[in-house]
Amino acid sequence: MEGLDQFLCGSFLMITPTWYRHLDPNSRRAFRSTYAGFSVDAMNVQLYSFILPVLLTLWHFSPSAGGLLATVTLVASAAGGWLAGLLSDRLGRVRVLQVTILWMAVSTMLCGLAQNYEQLLIARMLQGFGFGAEWAVGAVLMGEIANAATRGRLVGTAQSAWAVGWGLAAAISLVAIAVLPPELGWRAAFFVSLPPVAAIFLVRTRLQESATFLASPGVDVWHRIFSSGMCGNTARGCLLAIGTHGGYWALATWWPTMLRLERGMSPAETATHMAVLVSGSLAGYMLGASLADRIGRRATLALFALGGIATVLVATELPVSASVLLALGVPLGVFAMGLYSAIGPVLNELYPTRLRGSGLGFCYNVGRGVAGFTPLGVGGSISAFGIAHSIGIYVSVAYVLVLIAAALLHETKGMDFMAAPAAA
Repeated sequence: MEGLDQFLCGSFLMITPTWYRHLDPNSRRAFRSTYAGFSVDAMNVQLYSFILPVLLTLWHFSPSAGGLLATVTLVASAAGGWLAGLLSDRLGRVRVLQVTILWMAVSTMLCGLAQNYEQLLIARMLQGFGFGAEWAVGAVLMGEIANAATRGRLVGTAQSAWAVGWGLAAAISLVAIAVLPPELGWRAAFFVSLPPVAAIFLVRTRLQESATFLASPGVDVWHRIFSSGMCGNTARGCLLAIGTHGGYWALATWWPTMLRLERGMSPAETATHMAVLVSGSLAGYMLGASLADRIGRRATLALFALGGIATVLVATELPVSASVLLALGVPLGVFAMGLYSAIGPVLNELYPTRLRGSGLGFCYNVGRGVAGFTPLGVGGSISAFGIAHSIGIYVSVAYVLVLIAAALLHETKGMDFMAAPAAA
């Protein structure tokens, strides 16, 4: 088993900053297995955006139908994340995470086996359920193993696994479609995650619950997140999640298709643009994680939302050249994903321990579920505005919601889960 830990650590290029070295052995194992799980989770879900141009050609469905395949995944993830968060408050974070990683593997395999649009729609729905569950419970576990002073950096670094998975999805889809016939290539891409999933599951069988969870005995009623003392936090958390997810999914779902079909780029050129975007995303996670602990959650959210609005409008509303668009991929990735480094700590800090899974799971995944309609909205707007303009409109509106949420939230930087109540 120790060999599996070393495998995960080496495979995902984990670094050892001070906050990581201060974790106990179980917390380190929890971080590594969650980072690996998030990476595989992100890879599996993001494969769709890269094989979408192939499916549009092979199966001849409309852009709106393509958007629906992304939307149903995100809507299902809302149910999966909320239910898994609720169960994690009762059964424990670790036990639920052991199930979620297996669910993701099976549902992703079903995507690769789908024989028609309807079967793929069902498989994507099941995949979304597991996707939401894995991310919600993993985010709670990361918040609970972190030191109060470095929670932003730990949770933000864990969230950066999304950029790793995004990059893996781009690379795997490019190779699969280039090496194999298109009909076989897009299917093969959905089977790549099976070996790492088996390794992650085995590591999770050795995990123990966090000290924060074990120190909070008893079970709270999940619907207290809607009580008079908590409903304000829940409303603000949902607004923040809707804006953060809405901006990202409008961009991530349609950006590769825009490059291919509207800009006329080759698969290799599209991959280059996406590599730059993913690189910016990874930098954004790290920058956002650091800023969240230094200047606070609210200031970080506002800074990245404003930067995201400005960058996406330049990239989609001005007649920029291909080289300028390539350069804009860096700040676009930085601002889009830097938001996630702050949203994880904020949602953790809005609720007490025995409501944290229910509250974070609800806000994060209702946000994702509502935001799931943005890919559908972009797809439905293409005939009137084109792909790029539609992306610019939806991303800008989404980040305005983040700005509103940042103005309404209370600052929670440095909250100690063992000594203080959640933000009121």
